[in-house]
Amino acid sequence: MQESFRSGYVSIIGRPNVGKSTLLNALLGQKISIVAARPQTTRNRILGIKNLPEAQIIFIDTPGIHKPQNLLGEAMVRTAREVLEEIDVVLFVAEAGRQAEKDRIIIESLARVAKPVFLIINKIDEVKKQDILPMMDGYSELFHFSEIIPVSALKGDGIGIVLQKILEHLPAGPKYYPDDIVTDQIERFMAAEIIREKIMEKTGEEVPYSVAVDIDSWTERPDGVVAIAGNIYVEREGQKGIIIGAKGRMLKEVGTLARVDIERLLGTRVFLQLWVKVKRGWRDDKKILHDLGYR
Repeated sequence: MQESFRSGYVSIIGRPNVGKSTLLNALLGQKISIVAARPQTTRNRILGIKNLPEAQIIFIDTPGIHKPQNLLGEAMVRTAREVLEEIDVVLFVAEAGRQAEKDRIIIESLARVAKPVFLIINKIDEVKKQDILPMMDGYSELFHFSEIIPVSALKGDGIGIVLQKILEHLPAGPKYYPDDIVTDQIERFMAAEIIREKIMEKTGEEVPYSVAVDIDSWTERPDGVVAIAGNIYVEREGQKGIIIGAKGRMLKEVGTLARVDIERLLGTRVFLQLWVKVKRGWRDDKKILHDLGYR
């Protein structure tokens, strides 16, 4: 290890739908975390690793901190708060032009953090330039941020500056992971997230957050094809009908889109089978949440 080598953990926090997952993917230079145009899409901690010649940055993407409405929501918020105790730098992501009262709740939780906290104002491509500075001043009155950086995660603007500032604040340390590792999440979990993302993309507001995906079987065949069977769980029969669609067309389309992304992830051909099942009230059932990997 070089004497000047730096490494550490960086958490990404913020209220739902401010672009945390898009920011993580931009910082890594590839897609790791699920991205959908609606809030609360991230339920588990996603670990992304950025390997640079002089450093290794380990990113943790957390569920958005919000007022929980069920046991699933409570688990998501608990995960987000626990992350704050394990990191070297915090990236607090806010949305340009949309300062919200909910941001204050998160900022209050940052008072206990002894490490550097950056304010990342995302989606600057959606507002006028003259509106950004007043927002930066407004947040500065709420908390003493180590850095304030306006970015557009979607377009990549400001991403290089964020990486540079993180490096300046990281401590000297070893390389925790090999260079070819970009995430510690197992392939099954990544495949399930891709399937869930496609469901959210195709169903819009008809099927909100009462969807979970469980990979039931994963078989690597001698010809190199990976055969994956997955269960899609919803809470009501009506939601099941929406995901299956007329003559099964919606489910087939979801499966096709997911298979393409999973093949890109694995670098091999994939045979994907999906079933839709009803698990009433699963978001408030501790056993079901545990079986699906939620704490």
